[in-house]
Amino acid sequence: MSSNIWVIVAFIIYAAIMIFIGAVFFKRSNNLSDYFLGGRRLNSWVAAMSAQASDMSGWLLMGLPGAVYAFGTGQLWIAVGLAIGTALNWVFVAKRLRRYTIVAKNSITIPEYIENRFKDSSRILRVAAAIFITIFFAVYAASGFKAGGTLFSQLFGMDYNVALLIGVAIILVYTFLGGFSAVCWTDLIQGLLMLVAIIAVPIIALAALGGMDGVSAVVQSQYLDPLDDGSGSRITAISIISQLAWGLGYFGMPHILVRFMAIKSEKAVTKSAAIAIIWVLFTLTFAIIVGIIGLAFTPNLENPETVFISMIQGVFLGEGAYLGLPLLGGFFICGILAAIMSTADSQLLVTASAITGDIYKTAVKKKASDKHYVWVSRIAVIAIAVIAFFIALDQTSNVMGLVSNAWSGFGSCFGALILLSLYWRRINRAGGAAAIIAGGLTVIIWDYIPFGGSTIAASTELYSLVPGFAISLVFGIVISLLTKPPSEEITEEFDRVQKPLAEDQA
Repeated sequence: MSSNIWVIVAFIIYAAIMIFIGAVFFKRSNNLSDYFLGGRRLNSWVAAMSAQASDMSGWLLMGLPGAVYAFGTGQLWIAVGLAIGTALNWVFVAKRLRRYTIVAKNSITIPEYIENRFKDSSRILRVAAAIFITIFFAVYAASGFKAGGTLFSQLFGMDYNVALLIGVAIILVYTFLGGFSAVCWTDLIQGLLMLVAIIAVPIIALAALGGMDGVSAVVQSQYLDPLDDGSGSRITAISIISQLAWGLGYFGMPHILVRFMAIKSEKAVTKSAAIAIIWVLFTLTFAIIVGIIGLAFTPNLENPETVFISMIQGVFLGEGAYLGLPLLGGFFICGILAAIMSTADSQLLVTASAITGDIYKTAVKKKASDKHYVWVSRIAVIAIAVIAFFIALDQTSNVMGLVSNAWSGFGSCFGALILLSLYWRRINRAGGAAAIIAGGLTVIIWDYIPFGGSTIAASTELYSLVPGFAISLVFGIVISLLTKPPSEEITEEFDRVQKPLAEDQA
């Protein structure tokens, strides 16, 4: 039996498990809280693995190893920023956001929380936030679809468009069926599979090379210098700042924040944080190692983002494979699919929640049954998947670029606002609106509008998340101070959230 047949067998088993989980939770998703938040019943392991698996995406197993493969360890500063951002997000945001969303009328989406936090009866904040989420998540989901299309195309030599369609279909089925609970439980499996794959494969590849001597014979010393930019020049301070700044994005990522909201208790949050931080440290470290060992194990790749796929093929698949265990190789390939699916499903679901709960229910049909809203949400999942599919059809784009654009957008729109809403008593509705709009517009102007033939991003080489987050923070503070203070009801609610809720103290 050929290696490809074994890989197909592994894919079928894996996809069947994911779809089965979706079917199990299909009948349990009877209302919006169930479909979008799992009824706030996530245990520590599911919450932690779901948050981190949905965070890292195909970027972890394709984007980051590919960047290191192409340019050297000067790319590791992104990983450092993400590790720091992950830890800070769990420590400073998770408990308080969970607590505040319960107190603020049991909010089940980030836009709804923003509306309830500021008692915004106009609903402008909620709709504006939902629109930004829909725009940026369409791009973000496209990055996952792009990674899936690349994976299937390289493995089976099929047309990229056909490969893309297959990947989208698998993700769509179980997300459509089971909603948040299905996504989180599949993320648990996917997160564990990603961890095993990214640790085991480079270790075995290193053994095939005969240890570090085999790597050092190919990899030049400058490649291992974290202060080298990949061309023999020293990496600039702006480049390091830009890469570290990726950590700021965590505070504004709706698909990660919603996991905090869904954890069953504050005690479970503490355990989840430890699990999540350990997982992130291991996976990011080994993603960098994949890029380093990959340069020696599979040199001269046309597409650096396929280094992990090529490494698995060289170790497990084909006639000249080091171990020649195609079924095991197939399951490790599924680890890449897991990274892709675990983020794309969350992106589709959070976007559907924004469209249904924050736009449709707010501005179109205010009174309908929960069953009606759940089915509208399922239709929204399909609609966003179609839009992301067409974005991903552009083969000139890359996973890293798509993720970078969406990450900056979310971090700039919501990052500073979430922190201010949780920790600053004085912020008001006007300041909240200013933070969202200023952050979002800064990214659009910085990245997409040319001045004198070049965008500001290209001219300065500074990642748009840096000015986007900073300007959002400044506008949020200044506009709040220049306008009317929040009402006594809002400040009393803020004070109540500073201590654990009664049910969490029991």
